[in-house]
Amino acid sequence: MSNQSIKAIDAIQEAQKIAFAPFVFQAVVALRKLGVFQLIFDRRRKGGITLEALSKELGISAYGIGVLLEISESSQIVNQTETGHFELTTTGYFLAFNETVNVNINFTNEVCYKGLFHLDESIKSGKPEGLNELGEWNTIYEGLSQLNPLQQKSWFEFDHHYSDDIFSDAVKFVFEKERKNIFDIGANTGKFTIKCCQSNNDVHMTMIDLPGQLNKALKNVKDAGFENRVTGHEIDWLSENPQIPTGADTIWMSQFLDCFSKEEIYKVLKTCVDAMNDDAELIIVETFTDRQKFDNAKFILEATSIYFTVLANGNSKMYKATEFMEIADQAGLELQADIAFGEYHTMFTFNKK
Repeated sequence: MSNQSIKAIDAIQEAQKIAFAPFVFQAVVALRKLGVFQLIFDRRRKGGITLEALSKELGISAYGIGVLLEISESSQIVNQTETGHFELTTTGYFLAFNETVNVNINFTNEVCYKGLFHLDESIKSGKPEGLNELGEWNTIYEGLSQLNPLQQKSWFEFDHHYSDDIFSDAVKFVFEKERKNIFDIGANTGKFTIKCCQSNNDVHMTMIDLPGQLNKALKNVKDAGFENRVTGHEIDWLSENPQIPTGADTIWMSQFLDCFSKEEIYKVLKTCVDAMNDDAELIIVETFTDRQKFDNAKFILEATSIYFTVLANGNSKMYKATEFMEIADQAGLELQADIAFGEYHTMFTFNKK
C-alpha cells in the first residue's frame, strides 16, 4: 500500500507517532538503563512479570515504571496479558537485545540527541550547528579524541559496527596482489592498518589522518607491536592545499569520503591522483544508499546523513554509488572493480586514467 492510499485514521496515527517519537525513544532508553527490559525477558518462561513485581525487584516506584510501560504498550514494545503480566513483543526484544539496534540507540542518545535540536539551523547555515552540544570544534572529527568516554565509546562502536565486519574479507582481497606500501587514509583507530600488518609481514603502512586521531591510532599500532612498519602523516583535508606522500602502490579509504561534501570528495581524490604512480591502485569501501538490499539499511544510512548535517560537518551525507563513480571519473580515476562486501558495503577499485 502506498502512502497516498493509506486511510486517514491510520495516517493520523502515524503522524502522532512521529510527533511524540522522542518520548518513545527516551522511554526505551530508560527501560534499558533501569533494567526493566532485562527483567521482563528473564521472566518470559513464567508468563511475564507484573508491574508490582517489577517495582519491588528494581526498587523503583510503580508510578515510574508504569508510565514507561504504558507508552511502550501503545508503541507495541511490550504487551500486557489478561493477568496483568508484561512481556516483550518482538519489537521490544530487538530494542533490548539486537546488537545493531543497540549500537544505533547508544549513538543516537549519547552523541546525537541534543544536537539534533539544531537541525533547522544547520540546514540554513550549512554548518554543524548541533556540534556545540558536544564541544567547540569546526567538525566532529577534530573533537573525537576529546569527547567524554561514553560519547567516544558510542561513536566508535557505531563507526566500527558498520565497518569491522568486512575488514577480514577486505584484507584477504587486498593481499591477493603483492602490496608493499599502503596508505590508510582516514585511519581512525588504526584497526585496518593493524590487520594488514598481521596478515602480511612485508607491507609498510602509512596512516593519514587529523593529528589528534592519528596520535591515538599510532599508540594502538605501537601497542600491537607494529610501530616499525607504520608511519603517520598528519593532514587537514579542509586546508587550502592538502598533500600526501608519493610512492604508495595502494591507497585505501574505508567509510571516509562520506565525511565530505561532493566538492571536498573531488579535492581528496584529485590529491590522491596527483600522488599516484601509473600502476598504483585506489580502493574505496562505502555503504551506498542505492546498494542496500533491505529498506531498514537504507533508512539507517539516510538517518546517518542527518547526523552529518547537524553534528559532523554540515555538508556531507551517505551517497549513492553513482555519485561516487561520477566524482571519481572527474578526478581522473578509472573504475576497475565493483564488488559487494558483506551486508551493507561496496568496494570500488580504481587506477589512474
